[in-house]
Amino acid sequence: MTSTMKLELLILPVSDVDRAKAFYVERVGFVADHDHTVSDDLRFVQLTPPGSGCSIAIGRGLNEKQPGSVEGITLVIEDADATCAALRERGVDCTDVIDLPWGRFVRFTDPDGNGWSCQQITQG
Repeated sequence: MTSTMKLELLILPVSDVDRAKAFYVERVGFVADHDHTVSDDLRFVQLTPPGSGCSIAIGRGLNEKQPGSVEGITLVIEDADATCAALRERGVDCTDVIDLPWGRFVRFTDPDGNGWSCQQITQG
């Protein structure tokens, strides 16, 4: 029997929760879904890219990974040129559009160095 599996939450390690939340919401354009402090040792912030069924969680006490240790998270986008321009307009330091046989990409990192890729899927 095959069961449905949905990837809906990724935990990103960050060093400063408020700085990371501001970056993702104000600069990248994610939606702030939750921000809940359970205790001095546990804070959960959930952020979702517009139109996505998968969110990220940042906070305190969520995992033991080093801030900035995540690479290769990919956002699928419609237009790499427009995404690059919008990110730069909001102050995100991103790459120029990278054209590869399997897509067009724009890459950026968050303030801790977690690496993101925005992929416009192209017909190969």
